[in-house]
Amino acid sequence: MDLEKIAGLVKIIEDSSLKEFTYKEGEMKITMSKREHPPVVAAGLPAMPGVGLPHMAAPVPGDGEGDEDESLFITSPIVGTFYSAAAPDVPAFVRVGDRVKEGQTVCILEAMKLMNEIQCEYDCEIEAVLVSNEQKVEYGQPLFRVKKI
Repeated sequence: MDLEKIAGLVKIIEDSSLKEFTYKEGEMKITMSKREHPPVVAAGLPAMPGVGLPHMAAPVPGDGEGDEDESLFITSPIVGTFYSAAAPDVPAFVRVGDRVKEGQTVCILEAMKLMNEIQCEYDCEIEAVLVSNEQKVEYGQPLFRVKKI
């Protein structure tokens, strides 16, 4: 799917009364939804090997002894801009020490004017937020250090 098609889909949902829209073409699936305050578009990414929402990295190697609770990272599945909250005047999705449930949104990554909600793949605890709000991030860059619970 090319950028013109994606932009067309965004325009359609912005101009319609639809609250949520899903489009699938081959291996690519895009889901967009409107929020009341502020309007945000959420897009799913193609179901391709190595790419997903979220993309979890391997455990951090430790000394091997007594490392039962190894740290994991929620990494960026795309290049974009990191947002810790849905709007400047809204609390962050997660903070250090928060326990996160599977499927819970942890941040938003903006790419090509689309707001991509990054969701956690499993229950965990946020140990560290590794990027600042509005920071540019790269594919595979660690966003959060988490501990699986």
